[in-house]
Amino acid sequence: MNNASEKLVATAKAGLTATQELATKAQAATQKLVDLNMSTAKATLSDSLDHAKAVMAAKDPQALAALQAGLAQPAAAKATAYAEEFQKIVAGANAEFTKAAQSNMDDVQKGFAALMASATNSAPAGTESAMAFFNNAMTASQNAFASAQTSAKQAVEAAQANFTAVTTQAVEAVKKASKSA
Repeated sequence: MNNASEKLVATAKAGLTATQELATKAQAATQKLVDLNMSTAKATLSDSLDHAKAVMAAKDPQALAALQAGLAQPAAAKATAYAEEFQKIVAGANAEFTKAAQSNMDDVQKGFAALMASATNSAPAGTESAMAFFNNAMTASQNAFASAQTSAKQAVEAAQANFTAVTTQAVEAVKKASKSA
């Protein structure tokens, strides 16, 4: 096997390893979301049954109205807590993916640059202009990818900031509703 082929195989193996690591991280984040949803579903069912029992035990319309009024605040607080935990899991997974993707992209770019240098050095005489064109095209595509990656990162950060702002507003609304109740 020649040096260029060995570098290509090594780069492919590194890419496969990186893909496996990202899949493992995705599975872990998904498991956290499943656990969050299951615990939320169990708590919601339990709370619903407790509330239904309390409604059936109400002696008069005033007691029933008080039960109904008292239900909104804890439900809103639990929904806010769920949203915060959900956001924390998603933000953590996003940070891990971004870090891994950037690290892996740097490795892939270095491997590709080494492969291109090796191919350029071992190219037959007279193909210099074709190799230069190919190198320029590959450099342009890598720059375009880096630009797209930066734009995607900014979009994710903006979405995350918006989600955090909405969650904060919901928390504040629940606090205000609690104080006025």
